Amino acid sequence: MTNSAHTPVMLIEVLDGLRIRANGTYFDGTFGRGGHARAVLERLGADGRLLLMDRDPEAVAVARREFSGDARVAIRHGSFADLAEWDATTAGLDGVLLDLGVSSPQLDDATRGFSFRADAPLDMRMDPTSGESAAQFLARADEREIADVLWKFGEERMSRRIARAIVEHRGETPIVSTCEFAELVASVVGRPPSGKHPATRSFQALRIAVNGELDALEKGLQGALARLRPGGRLAVISFHSLEDRAVKQFLRAHSQAPVTRRGLPPPPSAEPRMKLLGRAQFPGEEELARNPRARSAVLRVAEKLV
Repeated sequence: MTNSAHTPVMLIEVLDGLRIRANGTYFDGTFGRGGHARAVLERLGADGRLLLMDRDPEAVAVARREFSGDARVAIRHGSFADLAEWDATTAGLDGVLLDLGVSSPQLDDATRGFSFRADAPLDMRMDPTSGESAAQFLARADEREIADVLWKFGEERMSRRIARAIVEHRGETPIVSTCEFAELVASVVGRPPSGKHPATRSFQALRIAVNGELDALEKGLQGALARLRPGGRLAVISFHSLEDRAVKQFLRAHSQAPVTRRGLPPPPSAEPRMKLLGRAQFPGEEELARNPRARSAVLRVAEKLV
């Protein structure tokens, strides 16, 4: 979701992938600031429906200010992980869009604690009204849990050394700010030759853990499959390899016939439930020139069969 409010990532590719029908029902589970949603709504007729959801109360407030007067639009505060539990999706969906990760407004608002570029409280929650902040996690978790998070969600090779430094530091002073955490990680990792900030992987890992992002993604994909009508489209934009791997594996698992093993009863369904629509797509050079934050984006699209 790392796109500016006025620059939705891979907009044309997303609209082509969703194949918007004027009377269809579409779900945008990551409203952000509405770049994709507005474009979808422009293509809907009077009988079309657009269901909007976001974990971030600020994003939901923007959606309500802009769209509450449009009878075609329904808005809900919550995680797309729970899309199948929203009554509005029960009748079925013709398209689902998930634009994963942290949004540009969240990155640009230093008070949210997502970035090491400005000093702020170490929060990182996409929904600041619920759950444990990043600072609270670092204060509570033991060394092994912190190391596991840094390795699993950040693929940080120095995870154990960083975790040890965190535990030693908090024994004297709690880690409560973004710069404090970034400087601590940098003191362990050093400056890599790539020029990337040494705390980049650790910030990603902590954010994913605090927000339960990969668990939410798995549940959201399952919910999308359950609610899509036959012929409905699923479009997912990922921004790092962990997300994209999970999406790729899910789509592959449901686009191939179940394996029949010798001597065992055949699986209940021998037909794949989804069809992959082309290969992974990436932003073009023109888009990257306009919106450098799109550089890591990967779009995958699939169609539900049965």
